[in-house]
Amino acid sequence: MAGELSPIDKAKFVAAKRAVDFVEDGMRVGLGTGSTAAWMVRCLGELVREEGMRIKGVPTSARTAHLAREVGIEVVSLDEAKWLDLTIDGADEFDGELNLIKGGGGALLQEKIVATASDQMIVIADIGKQVERLGAFPLPIEVIPFGWQTTKTLVEEMLISMDVLGRDATLRMVGERPFVTDEGNHILDLHLNRIGNPRQLALVLNQVPGVVENGLFIDICDIVVVGYGDGRVEVRDINAGTVERDRLDFLEDDNLFKDLMD
Repeated sequence: MAGELSPIDKAKFVAAKRAVDFVEDGMRVGLGTGSTAAWMVRCLGELVREEGMRIKGVPTSARTAHLAREVGIEVVSLDEAKWLDLTIDGADEFDGELNLIKGGGGALLQEKIVATASDQMIVIADIGKQVERLGAFPLPIEVIPFGWQTTKTLVEEMLISMDVLGRDATLRMVGERPFVTDEGNHILDLHLNRIGNPRQLALVLNQVPGVVENGLFIDICDIVVVGYGDGRVEVRDINAGTVERDRLDFLEDDNLFKDLMD
């Protein structure tokens, strides 16, 4: 029930609920990965089931695809959709220019491909994800398994010349085994603490042999929908330079709360 949600979960829910207002009948929509994106998928599923909205969803991970089908959304591949009207996804951090760090859920490669194949990217996040400078959240990079330790060394050496405060890279693990992405790759988490020049870092990281993609999303996000624990929502449009404020009420009988308590 809504009354049992933590303030962070309430913030995630209201951001997701507000973001689906941008979705129109007949759209092709990129579906993000993560706990906040899961709320959004549930909200879209409710529109499909109860209001007959027809959309085609392109998921950014296997687990998002499973959830989308479960709630009644038609799932297609990006190759089938070819181009998307919009993508709605979460973020681990965002700054005032709507630059992002993503990849905490390990799906950054598909997330970036889908987002850049969209007319518009909308990010949904609780207010705790807003930062003055990116970097407190470890920056994920996806690397191929072959020679990953060499790739890690090359990345750490490259970071010496970058405007960052930390240079440690760690292999993401699940128990005693390396985390494996949907593409069969590994994730290195870079503990940078502060990123002085995200644009430069994003470009240089992808030049390191073995690096498939990095979790810096630069000039990709158009709108961020920020949720607060008391139901307030802000819609910040970087292109229009506008900020809209609203408040959403919680319904105690909302069926979204029955089985999604991320």
